[in-house]
Amino acid sequence: QVQLVESGGGLVAAGGSLRLSCAASGRTFSMYRTGWYRQAPGKEREFVASISGTGGTSTYADSMKVRFTISRDSTKNTVYLQMDSLKPEDTGVYYCANLLSATSIVGSWGQGTQVTVSS
Repeated sequence: QVQLVESGGGLVAAGGSLRLSCAASGRTFSMYRTGWYRQAPGKEREFVASISGTGGTSTYADSMKVRFTISRDSTKNTVYLQMDSLKPEDTGVYYCANLLSATSIVGSWGQGTQVTVSS
C-alpha cells in the first residue's frame, strides 16, 4: 500500500513562499490522482489542488489557482505544492492524499505539515 508523507511546512511572513512535498513509497503512486488539502483551525478540511498520475492535468480551488502550483516528479515519487504570495488565511495543516474520486481518498489521512503565515 502506498504511504504518503508531507513535509516542507513552517512559519513564513505574509507575502512569502513555501514549497510542500508529498513523498510516496510504493510503485503504484503514479496510478492515482494526488491531491493537496488543508485544514485551518476550527474549520473543515478543504480542497487545495490535485494533479493526475501522469502530471498532465491539474485542478485548483478558485481562491488558490493564481498563487499555488502543483507539480509531480515521478522519478522521485513526489508531488509538490509551490505556494507564493502567502496570506495569513493560508494558515493550517496541509495534507496530501491519493484520490479515488472527488470525495474519497485511498487509505487514510497522514500527519500533514503545518503552515503558519504571520501578518
